[in-house]
Amino acid sequence: MAETATIYHFSIDLSDMDRGVYESLALRVARHPSETIEYMVIRVLAYCLEYEDGIMLTEGVSSGDEPAILVKDLTGRMTAWIEVGLPDAARLHRGSKAAERVVVYPHRDVRQWLMQLAGARIHNAAGIPIRAFDLTALGAFISLLDRRNSLSLSISDGEVQASIGTETMTLPIVEHRLT
Repeated sequence: MAETATIYHFSIDLSDMDRGVYESLALRVARHPSETIEYMVIRVLAYCLEYEDGIMLTEGVSSGDEPAILVKDLTGRMTAWIEVGLPDAARLHRGSKAAERVVVYPHRDVRQWLMQLAGARIHNAAGIPIRAFDLTALGAFISLLDRRNSLSLSISDGEVQASIGTETMTLPIVEHRLT
């Protein structure tokens, strides 16, 4: 018998002081059976960090040729290709050709992956930021989550302050670049 997706609900008060974005978001996220909790949570955090008009979550790991998150303008043209995970060079190249902006949010340690991509043919590789969360802090954050979550995210100076119930924690982000 095939497993079905697990649905998570997120009610998020977003305050991104770096970009002047202040929103209340209600997200219903389907976690595919083959998707790790880390991947799903980074998908949600990336959505918040990149939030703008026209942003949408795709089907995650089962989205095929689409990124985990994309942004389209009013004409339907893709303006941002936002990957979660450790995409290969061909996928990054395709995304960089398809959208004005590409961003990657890895869900595991990036060191080996960055070495694999070094020297690969990727359109505008130097312009693709890799925004990696501290995995220890991410694990502590994940331990506080349930299937229904109400949280506040405050973004300032490239750092995320996350509040869930009475708990508040910092989720540092380290930015890398492809070479």
